Parts: sequence; C-alpha cells; structure tokens
Amino acid sequence: MAKYVELTAENFDATVKEGVTMVDFWAPWCGPCRMIAPVVEELAEEFEGKATIAKVNTDEQQDLAVKYGIRSIPAILFFKNGEVVDQIVGAASKDAFAEKINAQL
Repeated sequence: MAKYVELTAENFDATVKEGVTMVDFWAPWCGPCRMIAPVVEELAEEFEGKATIAKVNTDEQQDLAVKYGIRSIPAILFFKNGEVVDQIVGAASKDAFAEKINAQL
C-alpha cells in the first residue's frame, strides 16, 4: 500500500524536482483538510510509480507555506519537474485531483 510523502524544508526540493508531484498543504485543525485526507491517501495508492503524492503540514513547515504563497488551506499544488504547473485551493473531488495529475503525466 503506497503512502503519501510527508514533506519538510529538508526534503521538499528533492521530492518535487523530477516528474509529477501533487503537494497538499494542510493543517491538523483544518476541517476541509481532514475531509480530503482519505482522498489524498487513495491517490497516493492509485498513482504509485506514476506521480508522487505529498503533504506539507503548514503548522510545522511555515517557511514552505510562505515560499509558495499559501494563504488558505487546503491548497494543493501540482509540480512538474520542480515547477508549479497548477493548483486547487479548497476541498475538491478525487476526480478533480486525478484530472490535474493526469494532465501532467
């Protein structure tokens, strides 16, 4: 069973620099973030070997949130080879996330 990658300032750049990566910026106190958490886990399983699914706890990694201009969460950024190519702010359906990932593969 694949699991999403927990990102920190130390491993962020290395994780997103190659291929397609979906990064969920979230916090434990955020209701919509908790609502999409199971969807993020399902996507990690479904895209194993094709794309990286990752999460950033904005409470613990405030510098990353600032660097990427995260003003409200959940904020999901889609990276391709280290560049932000798309984003979704707020909770969305699994299909909406999968569509954004597939568009970059």
